[in-house]
Amino acid sequence: SMSKDLSELLKEATKEVHEQAENTPFMKNFQRGQVSLHEFKLVTASLYFIYSALEEEIERNKDNPVYAPVYFPAELHRKAALEKDLEYFYGSNWRQEIPCPEATQKYVERLHYVGKNHPELLVAHAYTRYLGDLSGGQVLKKIAQKALELPSTGEGLAFFTFDGVSNATKFKQLYRSRMNALEMDLATKKRVLEEAKKAFLLNIRVFEALQELVCKGQENGHPVQPKAELRTRSINKSHEHGPVPRKENEKTNRSQTDMMSTTPLVRWILALSFLAMTVAVGLFAM
Repeated sequence: SMSKDLSELLKEATKEVHEQAENTPFMKNFQRGQVSLHEFKLVTASLYFIYSALEEEIERNKDNPVYAPVYFPAELHRKAALEKDLEYFYGSNWRQEIPCPEATQKYVERLHYVGKNHPELLVAHAYTRYLGDLSGGQVLKKIAQKALELPSTGEGLAFFTFDGVSNATKFKQLYRSRMNALEMDLATKKRVLEEAKKAFLLNIRVFEALQELVCKGQENGHPVQPKAELRTRSINKSHEHGPVPRKENEKTNRSQTDMMSTTPLVRWILALSFLAMTVAVGLFAM
């Protein structure tokens, strides 16, 4: 029934695709910690382009009554956090290094189109992404931190850290209540539900494109060198004034060798697992 709250309608509308994602090997692999740094970097780069576009359009429409009630930049916006992560992973020249596959660009174009022409549909994209990230973020953060041996101090994981949200459960309740209060007729509600499904499909296409990059062993059009560039970044920083302990260095090299030997099929599964966890788990917890 379209008389239900918008948040309930969104959850119901995306239930089928959520169940499909939940039963794929993608999530299970990520939950086992089977994710390589290369996939994680590519995912982070694409998320940066996506959130940059989403938040540009949110800022454009922050005073528009079709979106203003759910405008929570301090609590939710992710662009600045992703910039921190990308600098950690790629270095100070990260803007010139990160790839933007065609599928990511299409997602970006859709966000700009919606923001400029149908701002009432922005709520579908914001709800799907932000509440999904907020719901599954802490679980994903712990898995990624352990699997990639990232610093316990949080470097490389700013995306998952919502400093502006002290209580995720209460904030999600507030967000849903604000969203449910948006004035929408029946036709608009239906369009919002369809846009939420489209957002999910756009995410799927992005990660399929990243899979192709991984299988080709390329990043930003250049071959990926088999070196322990990122997993040793925190180790190198912590030993700037002395040599890296031999055992720790050998462990990193072995881990990197293991990652580089991953087959294309498994890499494809790993790249998509991040999508499944971020969107599917997040939606489930909404």
